[in-house]
Amino acid sequence: MNPSELLSGPVAAIVAMTLATYLVRVSGFWLMGHVPMTIRMRRILETLPGAIVVATIVPIVAKAGAPGVAGIGVTFAAMLLRRNEFAAIALGLTAVALARAGGL
Repeated sequence: MNPSELLSGPVAAIVAMTLATYLVRVSGFWLMGHVPMTIRMRRILETLPGAIVVATIVPIVAKAGAPGVAGIGVTFAAMLLRRNEFAAIALGLTAVALARAGGL
């Protein structure tokens, strides 16, 4: 691959995605600068990250079936008991692996 092909292919794609990401972030800050920050809007913005996590995890768990449900249950319980994200994820992944190995 010669340098001109590299610049026209992968590098151009990376630059385009970088610009798109920057534009989305900047426009979000700009738009929120024009939204009045009422108590209701503040609550919506505080709730949004949890809603995004749930919207991401639920389809994955549904597709994974019983091992996925076991993994989420173990991860949730570990977070309640230990409050350590790394340990909770490790335990959840271990639960999924054991459930799959056990034929669940």
